[in-house]
Amino acid sequence: MEPMDIVGKSKEDASLPKATMTKIIKEMLPSDVRVARDAQDLLIECCVEFINLISSESNEVCNREDKRTIAPEHVLKALEVLGFGKYIEEVYAAYEQHKIETLDSLKGGKWSNGAEMTEEEAVAEQQRMFAEARARMNGGAVAPKQPDPDPSLES
Repeated sequence: MEPMDIVGKSKEDASLPKATMTKIIKEMLPSDVRVARDAQDLLIECCVEFINLISSESNEVCNREDKRTIAPEHVLKALEVLGFGKYIEEVYAAYEQHKIETLDSLKGGKWSNGAEMTEEEAVAEQQRMFAEARARMNGGAVAPKQPDPDPSLES
């Protein structure tokens, strides 16, 4: 029989990516320090247990406030309750940095393909999309997207 955690799922159900965790462990240590595989596995298990502990306490904090969604402030309060108060400032700073990085990546846009559009290209694309939407709304056929003219062919 497999070992069970407090939720009733096997330990294998809750895991962290081994390659990613190994990379994090190696980045935190001097280059001349090696870590035995069983020590890496133990560190990964400790991380999983820590996440379970913080998640559980965050849920308790959330429930005490009659909330249904765990918010960052619930996690920070859980750290305090569990005796990790001295890390709150650093965790909050990491959270703020994550928000900035996430916002920056969203500004690049899920619509962005890495290439910038000129304003004229953006307006033309917008007009094409509007025309397609109008055609769909009116039950008409959608005109196929015209290929972009190849600037190298122009003389």
